[in-house]
Amino acid sequence: MLEQLRLYEHPLLNFSARSKNDGVEIIITFKDESVPVHTYYFDLHPRDLDDPQFEWSFQRQLFDALHDYFVEMFIRTPQDRADRQQRGL
Repeated sequence: MLEQLRLYEHPLLNFSARSKNDGVEIIITFKDESVPVHTYYFDLHPRDLDDPQFEWSFQRQLFDALHDYFVEMFIRTPQDRADRQQRGL
């Protein structure tokens, strides 16, 4: 799994992996540790790792996770009505 992650390089993020039960946990961290954002985790199950098209299915899972991670980084969205009212937005 680590050899697959080495194929991905990003200017803002670091990628790592560790064993978790029968599968692997992928860990995404923000490179600039001074920015208070969370670490993102997602699991790969044995069936994912055994997929004959693993390289492509992993890329899809990674890109989906990146989308989720960046969306979760928002500190304000239009749905936060209390914040909008407080700020007069």
